[in-house]
Amino acid sequence: MSKKRPVAVALAGALCLVTTACADSSTDTDSAAGDTSAVAAKSGYPVTLQNCGVSEKFTEEPSRVVLMNGASVAEVSTLLALGVQDRIVANQQSYGMSEVSGRAAAIKALPTGDVKLNDAYDIPREAMIGLRPDLVLSTTAYGFDEKNGFATREQLKQAGAHTYVSPQGCDQDTSKMTIADSYTLLRDMGRVFNVSERAEKLIAASQKRVAGIAAKVKGEKQPKVMVLFSNMAMGGNDFSSVVAKGIYNDILAKAGGTNAFENASETSFADLSKEKVAATDVDALVVIGYNDPDPAAYAKKLLKEFPQWPAAKNNTYVALSDSMYLGPSNDLAVEKIAEALHPDKV
Repeated sequence: MSKKRPVAVALAGALCLVTTACADSSTDTDSAAGDTSAVAAKSGYPVTLQNCGVSEKFTEEPSRVVLMNGASVAEVSTLLALGVQDRIVANQQSYGMSEVSGRAAAIKALPTGDVKLNDAYDIPREAMIGLRPDLVLSTTAYGFDEKNGFATREQLKQAGAHTYVSPQGCDQDTSKMTIADSYTLLRDMGRVFNVSERAEKLIAASQKRVAGIAAKVKGEKQPKVMVLFSNMAMGGNDFSSVVAKGIYNDILAKAGGTNAFENASETSFADLSKEKVAATDVDALVVIGYNDPDPAAYAKKLLKEFPQWPAAKNNTYVALSDSMYLGPSNDLAVEKIAEALHPDKV
């Protein structure tokens, strides 16, 4: 069963299948030392981010935030983790499940803005302007592309809204994304919403957890892992949602594994035939659920379909969702995968 909706388009565009590299999307160019106002220094503002070539200067905390779909929950999960979800007036992001208890329900409870979405299941220009946002978050530059019917960053600026493209999203290429980009997103939003202390605590806790797991599996044999989306078609072959590059590989490496199909594509995803998949030794499966209520069932189906895999013989699989993407919970994915690959070490 394939997902018959523009998710494939969104993943291809918003999760990025082009090959141009993109650096971290934002860097700090302002500091409290450059402002003589005691009030501004105390409040943490102004904050200036250089984001995909656009300078965004925040003089106060955003209060009307809109989150575009982008086939992502990175941004909404980050705001939830930072405790600023009450600033959201419209959210279009949802995976329907999460490794974090209560997160899926919290996302579902957020306002959607009651807007009519376009063919890409996202917020068109007129509806966006009508929401009167003061900050719009998009996973990639795709969400601000006029050709797609979206409001541009300049148009939103004229309407009084700041805009932000998440790390590695400038050129719609996530193939070089790492866990560090999740920390960049957390840190940037921490500064924008004046909750930097909270952001830094989350980052430090994640880094400590990941480093501890990586140390336990260091020097161990690295099983070959197949990472793919459950019940989703994005190309012409039987296996068109197989991960080749991106943050997934960094997560696998920290968990003591390696991507069995890393060289199958120069972009984030590979479009593979059943024969190619069958001929590859797969030691473990990581199935990512995107609005799929039972990705574990899909994993079991694949293990039955390819009994020659070591993964099938050992029944080694992990079903995950938002922790495998850009966002605040990559440490959970590292831990769960490491437990499956190296149960005697973690």
